[in-house]
Amino acid sequence: MAQYRQMQPDLRTHQPPVSTGYRVGAYKPIARIRRAGKPYSRRRRPVVVLTLCLAFFLAFLLFRRHSGQGLNSDIDFEKSNQTLFKLSRELRFGQGTKAGRDSRYWDRDDRRRDQDYAEEDSQTSPNLNKNTETQNNGKLYNEGGREELGLFKEDYDDEDVVPEDEYDDGIDAQDDMAMSENFNKKESKGVNLKANKDLYEIGNYSDNGGNGGGKKGKGHEKKSGLKKKPKKHKFSSSTCEMKFLNSTAQLVEPAPNNKFSTFSLNYTENEEKLNDSAVWEPRFAGHQTLQERETSFVAHDQTINCGFVKGPDGSSTGFDISQEDLKYMRSCHIAVSSCIFGNSDRLRSPFGKTITRLSKKRVCFAMFLDEMTLQTLLSEGQLIDSLGFMGLWKAIVVKNLPYNDMRRVGKVPKFLAHRLFPSARYSIWLDSKLRLQNDPILILEYFLWRHEHEYAISNHYDRHCVWDEVVQNKKLNKFNHTIIDQQFEFYQRDGLKRFDPSNPNKLLPSYVPEGSFIVREHTPMSNLFSCLWFNEVERFTPRDQLSFAYTYLKLRRTNPSKPFYLNMFKDCERRSIAKLFHHRAEERHSNPSESMR
Repeated sequence: MAQYRQMQPDLRTHQPPVSTGYRVGAYKPIARIRRAGKPYSRRRRPVVVLTLCLAFFLAFLLFRRHSGQGLNSDIDFEKSNQTLFKLSRELRFGQGTKAGRDSRYWDRDDRRRDQDYAEEDSQTSPNLNKNTETQNNGKLYNEGGREELGLFKEDYDDEDVVPEDEYDDGIDAQDDMAMSENFNKKESKGVNLKANKDLYEIGNYSDNGGNGGGKKGKGHEKKSGLKKKPKKHKFSSSTCEMKFLNSTAQLVEPAPNNKFSTFSLNYTENEEKLNDSAVWEPRFAGHQTLQERETSFVAHDQTINCGFVKGPDGSSTGFDISQEDLKYMRSCHIAVSSCIFGNSDRLRSPFGKTITRLSKKRVCFAMFLDEMTLQTLLSEGQLIDSLGFMGLWKAIVVKNLPYNDMRRVGKVPKFLAHRLFPSARYSIWLDSKLRLQNDPILILEYFLWRHEHEYAISNHYDRHCVWDEVVQNKKLNKFNHTIIDQQFEFYQRDGLKRFDPSNPNKLLPSYVPEGSFIVREHTPMSNLFSCLWFNEVERFTPRDQLSFAYTYLKLRRTNPSKPFYLNMFKDCERRSIAKLFHHRAEERHSNPSESMR
């Protein structure tokens, strides 16, 4: 008992005298109970993460729903504004374009305009398009509702759409970015008044009235329920096999061909002021009347307007070139020329390996530039020697440009090579977007000498009828719709007909050229045709594809006894002799990071 009592205090003081392992073992479960909190916190962690994810997901769904409602309301608001706008004003000629801008905008840069014009935008709202056509009484482009062109457009729209036009000659695309809005108004108004006067006067002496679109009818209404066809680029980069001569070593320039028409062609140097009007100003192309225009198509000894017309006091009207460069140009016998105005393109030298030593010695390579373009090329690292050469190109700086519209300025070296190179017998023109891939003398032999032609130009890669070209130019808003319509009516009233590929007696394989490459001999007939074509471009639109067929056919019809030996070659041949590059604006559009620098 004493021993038992002796153990009681030890139990109360928790000091086991004998078996300490038992007491330690009883103590350990208490420690394990305190550590059990850590596994419990690990089980809570996934629950917290899952809860946060669910909260974020719900917030995202609410945000998407709210954004969708805001977008729908914006779209509805925009549609209502468009409807109110269309109801509140009457659309006139050259207005109501696809991007909601007037014709002065579309008369400017073609590349910028083609990028802004999105055909998809015009077809994503079928109900809106239908309402617009109803308000416009179904008139084609809201400009007269010409029944024949409307029916033709119906067939044309059923075909695959070609949204872009490869033919964009650099100058056409980089026209007048520095032009002020006031000048746009003045020039557009002046051209409209002049074209209207021409349309009035042409009826007095036109031999063939034609169906010039004077009738008004309901235009073709688009079917909004149809699916939009996928866009297809109809042009391809295919080339043709061309059998050039192996070398120029044994090649001899032919003597003047007796079958070519001969007559004396002189050019108006000065123009006298015919009236005391305060608004009269001297013009680079002169003030040609319709009667003078009509007689100029007769191939006989005559003096005609062909650019470079000075004022009454002998003052220059533009396209001024230094005496040193004029001396160089007068020394040329064969000229290869191009131009860059308004920084539209980069300088591309002809492919050196294919240019023979004879061509480097006998051929002039002339590049016409404005001062701004020259400074840009120099800042980009282009080198110019003491004689003014940049590689093979002789840089010819043009000052006092005759037009604010760079498209018209570019037509001067394109069509008037016989005026710029008065001693040259041959000339080759290529747009600045092209690089010459073959020897110039071999090109002359292939296109002119081999089959005795005096003018060579390629046909269009896709379109062959002027009706097609009119629709395409208006669809892409290449120029003021009103002036295109006036020019088209003018030509129809003067006898222009649709191209008939099945006609065995057709004078041309196509009525639409691809005018970026021209090879010609400076014969009287070739020079006359070039002057006439330039005058049409100066009178109406700078879209020279619209006036090519009319000018050629009228020249042939007016002079049945004097043939004009024109070679319209395949477009794939043009691709074989000249490589196509992008314009500067197209490079910036394809690489937006560069445009932000």
